[in-house]
Amino acid sequence: MQNAAIAFALIAVTATVSPATAQSYPTKPVRFIVGFPAGATVDLVARGLGQKLSPAWGQPVVVDNRVGANGTIATDHVAKSAPDGLTVLVAFSSHTINPVLYEKLPYDLVRDFAPVTQLASSPSMVVVHPSFPVKAMAELVKLAKARPGTVHYGSGGIGTPTFVAGELFKMQAGVDLMHVPYKSGGEAIIGVVTGEVPVYFSPLATALPHVQQGRLRGLAVTTLKRLPQLPQYPTVAESGYPAYQAGNWYGVLVPAKTPKEAIGTIRGAAIRGMNDSAVNKRMVDLGYVIIGDQPEEFAAHIRSEIASLAKILKGLRAGG
Repeated sequence: MQNAAIAFALIAVTATVSPATAQSYPTKPVRFIVGFPAGATVDLVARGLGQKLSPAWGQPVVVDNRVGANGTIATDHVAKSAPDGLTVLVAFSSHTINPVLYEKLPYDLVRDFAPVTQLASSPSMVVVHPSFPVKAMAELVKLAKARPGTVHYGSGGIGTPTFVAGELFKMQAGVDLMHVPYKSGGEAIIGVVTGEVPVYFSPLATALPHVQQGRLRGLAVTTLKRLPQLPQYPTVAESGYPAYQAGNWYGVLVPAKTPKEAIGTIRGAAIRGMNDSAVNKRMVDLGYVIIGDQPEEFAAHIRSEIASLAKILKGLRAGG
């Protein structure tokens, strides 16, 4: 139950990248590997880009969902694939969570991958079921402190960005919220909409339609400053936790030693699509920030994320 509008906007501008642009790469079909189910936000981003790049390159772009272990199955597959630019990992925030959370992984995040570009980042929104008796973050904290261990929050599973956002809030607010892991973000949003769990630190694009239609109540966004498109919602930071910031990022990586020509072609085509006016407007309306950075900048972002997440997830390793 993620926001299909993202994919629709990307697909709608397929014709904006001319297939007449000759490329020595790719000469064969390209696979976009995604570690999460069809319908997840990262899957929709991959499918939108794939349907746009296929006519531009004159080759099929196939999305291959290799689901499991919070994305590590898909990541390991790409790490061990030939470095020919034909196997591409479309990843999101769990990519940097896994090396911190799991003591042993079958790949090395830095050694085995060549970052291409960070496509975008997006904030989250703290939402509650309408029947839950809180209307502000301060009220949530007050209730959680009065009833430690009895207020539940849902997530898409241990190690997902929704889990990290919840654990970070627990640390900074000094509250004892009970974690309820679901099998996916889609199941988690259903859980809070139906009232099975009262609290969810949801990706904004997922939460916003439910909030706008009254199925959920939005308490705050997880950016440091209020979002210009949603100024009515305070930030968690201004609610008394100035260091709080959480969200998601989406990016493209390929196996290490992939030729620079292929990396440059993938990056250029992806950025042109993300910066198309129709795509840009739709994604900005949903709280996304389009990035399209250089490979070395994306690599620095990955290293920084791992370092900061190590502090948040200390003591929560899942083991080998």
